[in-house]
Amino acid sequence: MSSLSSISETLGELDGQISDIFRALSNGFQKLEKIKEASRRTRQLEELTDKMRDCKRLIKEFDQEVKDMETVNDANTNRILNEKKQSMVKELNSYVNMKKQYVNNLENKRADLFEGPSEGAGEQNVLLASSMTNQQLVDHGNQMMDETDQAIERGKKIVQETIGVGTETAAALKAQTDQMSRIVNELDSIHFSLKKASKLVKEIGRQVATDRCIMALLFLIVMGVIAIIIVKLVHPNNKDIRDIPGLAPPAQTRKLLSYAN
Repeated sequence: MSSLSSISETLGELDGQISDIFRALSNGFQKLEKIKEASRRTRQLEELTDKMRDCKRLIKEFDQEVKDMETVNDANTNRILNEKKQSMVKELNSYVNMKKQYVNNLENKRADLFEGPSEGAGEQNVLLASSMTNQQLVDHGNQMMDETDQAIERGKKIVQETIGVGTETAAALKAQTDQMSRIVNELDSIHFSLKKASKLVKEIGRQVATDRCIMALLFLIVMGVIAIIIVKLVHPNNKDIRDIPGLAPPAQTRKLLSYAN
């Protein structure tokens, strides 16, 4: 098999992408050796971890493509593809172990600042890695990548919950703002209504005062008429009191008319 592209174009593309990531990881770890500042080393490790995560995803896609083509390819081709996949996994795990070793070294250096150097810790880690089989290295690398993925998922969940809380808080603040605006508008309407009512009460008061004056005047007129009627009835022959039409005695009027005739 000269190239994976002759078997599958997808496998060829995946193999090329994975190879590019492996070269980037190799150069990245070489660069990491030359970095002395702790913060820069930490950032470089984070970038390398992202590349390893992408590589793991591509290897899974490569494995799925190999499984999909098992029924099409012959046994020899399937064997070669599986060996290629195992080689990719082994190389990725080697970088995972290198990253873990760098992380442990950083942690040990930080601990040495407070507790002093621990003798034999680095040698113990090297011996532990060298005593593991290839399958154990693969399993250990997969476990580390799974733990990293779980930590990322937990971080995403926390971010989503934070965004949800922020959205609910913003909605509640908007609702309260709208409610305050409505209250202010209602208070303005009430104030306007009170001013209008006060003006109307004043107008009614003035009208009532005018009506009372008119009623008092009418009362005086009526009382005067009644007084004249009473006096006229008591002294019908009083010439000083002017006759009121319709109230003079009828008999006397007829008498005066007979005298005239």
